[in-house]
Amino acid sequence: MSSESDDDPIFKALAHRRRRDILDLLKEEPRTTGALCEAFPEMDRCTVMQHLKVLEEADLVIARKEGRERWNHLNSLPIKQIHDRWISAYAGHALSILDRLKSDLDSPSH
Repeated sequence: MSSESDDDPIFKALAHRRRRDILDLLKEEPRTTGALCEAFPEMDRCTVMQHLKVLEEADLVIARKEGRERWNHLNSLPIKQIHDRWISAYAGHALSILDRLKSDLDSPSH
């Protein structure tokens, strides 16, 4: 991902709870579209397919056709890139602030 705007499809995909639920299932193992539909009986097949399309556009899911089945595989690389770009940088900043606070609290009062 070369620019922040390239991250937008990933954030959009991760913003919806059901798409995160789908990714959680795919983290365990690749699944067919039919298996994903069975895992979410409250959604019709068309809705599951729409969610998968958003995940594919964000490159979070890679679909492979094997015979009549469509297998969905998690691609965690975009999530790692988001982590490296956003989460780890902010976590590091927060840790430095906490470290400074601890040092201030540990130093003898003047």
